[in-house]
Amino acid sequence: MQLNLNKKHILRYPYTAFTEKTDYLQIDVIEYTAIKATNRTKIIEDVEVTSDDGNSTKKEDVSTASLSAGAGGIRQNSNKTSKATILLPIPSSISDSNLVSYQSSDLNSIAGAAVGGVMDVMKSGGNFGSKTLPEAAKRVWETTDTAVTAIGKATGGMGEVVGYITRFLASKAVGLANINITPAQILARSEGKILNPNMELLFNGPRLRTFRFQFKLTPRGPKEADEVKDIIRTFKYHMAPKVDISKPFLKTPDIFELRYRKGGKPHSFLHKFKQCFLSSVNVNYTGEGNYTTYEDGTPVSMIMDLTFEELEPIYNTDYKGYTGDGTPGPDSAVGGVGY
Repeated sequence: MQLNLNKKHILRYPYTAFTEKTDYLQIDVIEYTAIKATNRTKIIEDVEVTSDDGNSTKKEDVSTASLSAGAGGIRQNSNKTSKATILLPIPSSISDSNLVSYQSSDLNSIAGAAVGGVMDVMKSGGNFGSKTLPEAAKRVWETTDTAVTAIGKATGGMGEVVGYITRFLASKAVGLANINITPAQILARSEGKILNPNMELLFNGPRLRTFRFQFKLTPRGPKEADEVKDIIRTFKYHMAPKVDISKPFLKTPDIFELRYRKGGKPHSFLHKFKQCFLSSVNVNYTGEGNYTTYEDGTPVSMIMDLTFEELEPIYNTDYKGYTGDGTPGPDSAVGGVGY
């Protein structure tokens, strides 16, 4: 019988009853919802509303849609009705890896003093709106003079600043002749020293997590063979972009919500998932290294590899059990080791 992929189905492998002690991976297929549709920011504005008597006014709430994800927690698993539910055994190898990106940054004393001085000069430019032109110009000049003095002190005297500028100009000049040399290299060659780079590791942003699962599927009868076929077809169907031949646009594929469970309850220890895209489905139909099928053509052994990618990074608020309206809940609300 052909599977109707537009109708809610519960598929499982192996095709046996799941008991209250069974550990398994539940995967629900959910319609993708754009951030704009889920993240509406309420703004309280004074909106004048004239009543029938033409006198009274009142305040009204105005909500606006944002394209930014804003605070964390937008992409946690929802309670929306799923299009399909797939129950699979816990893979033989499961792990999670929470990643954050950092990047080293250099800022030597000359550059640091120069940046600070330029920022001070630019801030002083704001005086043009509240002072007369001569007063504002005087303030900018004073700030510039102070910045130059600060640069000289930070670098051990103006001689060092002049030397740095000279090396910088020299490196640019020889660069016209395709000679690549930096001011730091000139200083090291000529004086045997370098500027202290004041290196520091700086936070660069969060990183999205990827999960890879491998399942060995060995159907043990016609019913289980049909179930395996439907599982593979369901994954392929819902990961595919949606197309309407009457329109020039492609719609985002469905998303997947993953949960480790024990019987009818969430697993008490293993990590949690946020909403994921299924980025790849790879099925090896010769799981034992050779082509062998049953009479109906079903392969005797198959290996299915799935790669899921989370839609949103992990934030610290995800471990504090924050509720949907942004207020903190009990720390135990996330459960287990968290995300």
